[in-house]
Amino acid sequence: MTDQELEAIAGGYHGDPFAVLGPHAAGSDPKAEWEIRAFLPQAKEVAVAVDGKSIPMERAHSAGLFTARTASEPGDYRFRITDHQGGVSEQEDAYRFPPLISDFDLHLIGEGTNYEGYNSLGAHVTTMAGVEGTRFAVWAPNAIVVSVVGDFNGWDNRRNPMRQRTGGVWEIFIPGVGVGSPYKYSVKSRFRGYSQMKSDPYGFWMETPPKSASLVADIHSYEWHDHGWMEQRGKINWLDSPVSFYEVHLGSWMKGEHDRVLNYRELAEKLVPYVKEMGYTHIELMPIAEHPFAPSWGYQVVGYFAPTSRFGSPQDFMYFIDCCHQAGLGVVMDWVPAHFPKDAHGLAFFDGTALYEHEDPRLGEHRDWGTLIFNFGRNEVRSFLISNAMFWLKKYHVDGLRVDAVASMLYLDYSRKAGEWMPNIYGGNENLEAIDFLRKTNELVHQVPGAITIAEESTAFTGVSRPVYLNGLGFTMKWNMGWMHDMLQYFERDPIFRKYHQNDITFSMIYAFTENFVLPISHDEVVYGKRALLDKMPGDEWQRFANARAFLSYMYSHPGKKLLFMGSEIGQTAEWNYQAQVEWWLLQFPVHQKFKTFCAALNTLYRSEPAMYEVDFQYWGFEWIDFHDHENSIISFVRRGKRRDDYLVFVCNFTPTPQGGYRIGFPEAGLHREIFNSDAEIFGGSNMGNGGAIMAAPTASHGRPASAALVIPPLGVLVFKPDRPLPPVNA
Repeated sequence: MTDQELEAIAGGYHGDPFAVLGPHAAGSDPKAEWEIRAFLPQAKEVAVAVDGKSIPMERAHSAGLFTARTASEPGDYRFRITDHQGGVSEQEDAYRFPPLISDFDLHLIGEGTNYEGYNSLGAHVTTMAGVEGTRFAVWAPNAIVVSVVGDFNGWDNRRNPMRQRTGGVWEIFIPGVGVGSPYKYSVKSRFRGYSQMKSDPYGFWMETPPKSASLVADIHSYEWHDHGWMEQRGKINWLDSPVSFYEVHLGSWMKGEHDRVLNYRELAEKLVPYVKEMGYTHIELMPIAEHPFAPSWGYQVVGYFAPTSRFGSPQDFMYFIDCCHQAGLGVVMDWVPAHFPKDAHGLAFFDGTALYEHEDPRLGEHRDWGTLIFNFGRNEVRSFLISNAMFWLKKYHVDGLRVDAVASMLYLDYSRKAGEWMPNIYGGNENLEAIDFLRKTNELVHQVPGAITIAEESTAFTGVSRPVYLNGLGFTMKWNMGWMHDMLQYFERDPIFRKYHQNDITFSMIYAFTENFVLPISHDEVVYGKRALLDKMPGDEWQRFANARAFLSYMYSHPGKKLLFMGSEIGQTAEWNYQAQVEWWLLQFPVHQKFKTFCAALNTLYRSEPAMYEVDFQYWGFEWIDFHDHENSIISFVRRGKRRDDYLVFVCNFTPTPQGGYRIGFPEAGLHREIFNSDAEIFGGSNMGNGGAIMAAPTASHGRPASAALVIPPLGVLVFKPDRPLPPVNA
């Protein structure tokens, strides 16, 4: 060792510590003497226990670098350390272990095709040569040295510098470090003298904010009990199945005593049976990945591979998903690949350069949000994000990903003025790298049996939910933001003026089959002054509840899958507050209890009638009967299942004026049962209807061979079904 190397090790800036520390042949003959070197600044004296002997080590540098000679290549050995207080401990030497990540894995990471990079990078509890410990690996190509720091080394960035591998990956196996140990990476850049303590980009667990260290986790030890669900999921075509999402922010669904947030296991006991009782098919979780800033609701992620520790451990979250599956509920989680925050311990400026983001703020910064944009064209970044998508699907059995802010990914000029953005190589505003990334991600996700992806995308970008092989983006479904905007705008109007805005409730049918749409009433619609769903409705209390029932009834009868944010199903009156909980106290009032009953009944109807879900995305599953009666704000239509003789007739009255003797065309003559009435007394309505059934006479109307004169309740929606058995398919 040269003096310069000694100083570099002692100063914590040697770029190749394995070339100095650990066992090394003392000369050219490896069968001759060997020298063991260790940097142990906490030690007063050190001896090395090898081959049954205890060899005192000499201090080679005052900062704590020790050496000892052995007659031959040492095998297993340990350090016996006497500290300055006289305490004695034993420790394995991290620098005697070989590299662990294969060259092939490193090649795939650099190529951007390691789609399970979480198996290589991050912190993994493992056993090497009979020694238990943790293998750490991180990508930081512009660092001169990266060290692992934690309680196990007194957070001293000189004690565990890592080995640099091909492509800027650093790794080390540290014996004795186990599950629950907090750690960070101390990154010293080759540029600008930058030095920062970073949490692990691939870390599986993090401390509860405001603490920010990563925690060593063993995510492989959980024993799953959802084998039946996982096997069955792969056989389901979700496009022709009932899908109704209950969107949840776990921290504000329900609180415990003294305003305590419920943990994952408590939520499994309370939330899962509630959602099951209400008849939903899926729970959609707002972002569950670790985030330091609670008011971001999880949309500013730091720990992409770590479920937030606010509610428990990774195994606790696995238990929650396991319970959902055993109850027959799917779990979709919000995924945020569009941007990430600037927190110093996160991905931003990771190795002293714009590593995960773009250097140029015209490409790399969302000024509206104060966040950074991923460099989707960089191979290692693509590997990171795609690995993250696969991680939640494979390791946590998540059933799908709702991808947030897709529009901001697709367009280079998203929320930017002229001069604030850079065109692509063809001069356009499309982010070609992001589009390619989304397509590849969707291709890979759909190789996981039964997994789905949903885009939150608010523009007219073509083919969002079309397969990649048809030049689409490859999402399973897309949120219908246009429908949501038009419907809420319509229902917020006083019914007396709705006749001038009939187009708001019919326009969506012009484009309803251009994408595989989900109809969302999400958290975004009940915050920031937009008011709760019930509070958007005009009129007195009776009319507001009747309007809300009519709105949701039309939503469930309209083609497309469904999503409703928590609290809306009980008629919450206040806007969502992430620090509070759903206004469960409202259920002491019959009107709110009946509204909850209505929402559960609506889900039951939806799941029981194939005509309401089998043909959501083709035009032949929907037929207008009449949408011209704007004076009375009444519309009527037919929904059909895959069998055309399996149909339902829907009649909607969006004014508080009841109608008697109102003639509607029917597809066929005969008895039709009134299988649903949003004005039923058990739902809080006036119980006006048709006695449970009507007889459609062979009198043509509205271009149909039959018709019936109906009683249509105020602000009510009626559903009729022919009272006859379906004949055999081959009859």
